[in-house]
Amino acid sequence: MEMRGIMGGFYRLSEWIMRLAVINLLWVVCSIPFAFLVLTAFLSTGIENIDVAQSFFSWMFLALVVAPFTLFPATAAMFGVARKWVMGDLDVPLFKTFFRNYKENYVQSMVGGILYALLFAIMIVDYRVYMNNPSLQIVSYIFIGLMLLLSISVFNFFSMVVHYHMKTFQLLKNAILITIGRPLRSFSTAIVAGFILYISFTKFTFLIPFFMGSVIAYFAFWNFYLVYQKVQLQLEEKNRLAEEEADIVDTELGDGAKK
Repeated sequence: MEMRGIMGGFYRLSEWIMRLAVINLLWVVCSIPFAFLVLTAFLSTGIENIDVAQSFFSWMFLALVVAPFTLFPATAAMFGVARKWVMGDLDVPLFKTFFRNYKENYVQSMVGGILYALLFAIMIVDYRVYMNNPSLQIVSYIFIGLMLLLSISVFNFFSMVVHYHMKTFQLLKNAILITIGRPLRSFSTAIVAGFILYISFTKFTFLIPFFMGSVIAYFAFWNFYLVYQKVQLQLEEKNRLAEEEADIVDTELGDGAKK
């Protein structure tokens, strides 16, 4: 029997807290190697008598190497659970669904992660090269913009990995195209994700192990699903108009045959 009123509201809230916390914890556990390297990179900036920039970028480079094999499959699994929630299946078994998505999407998310890591690595190297050249520093800002675009497209990539059956290159290409073609949705996802990351790392660090990733994944897929539904409606309307036009042509041909 469903509880109503204030108690019912508290019960539903507690259910959501539990769902988000469990999935976020699973995501963190499966991403431990990546998280360790990123944490080490930031901690290294506080060590004296070392080249801070060199140390930071070295550790972050190692994190990029590890990310496709840990962070990306774990994030795809988290998005797979978020997809179920957004589509109305709120009582989905959390552990089973997470690890099923982890297994099913591991290879594709890993390959996608390798491609993203390569693109980011190339852009970071280009950025540093142009930034160190006073006459070409303006070009470095172009690479900042490209890295921002690529970062935002990651949200659409994960949403598409768990929602479509496509080849990895198609997913990557379409993720970037959606990011460019639907800028309001894409940037709203980026702004919300950036805000959650900011408050998680600066104000409320307890969000990192319990809610940070799962809340971002839910909002990102919800935004993507709105775009998906709109595109589906447009396709259905286009098909309906095409069918009506075909019926009109058939009718005219039929009338002509009778004459």
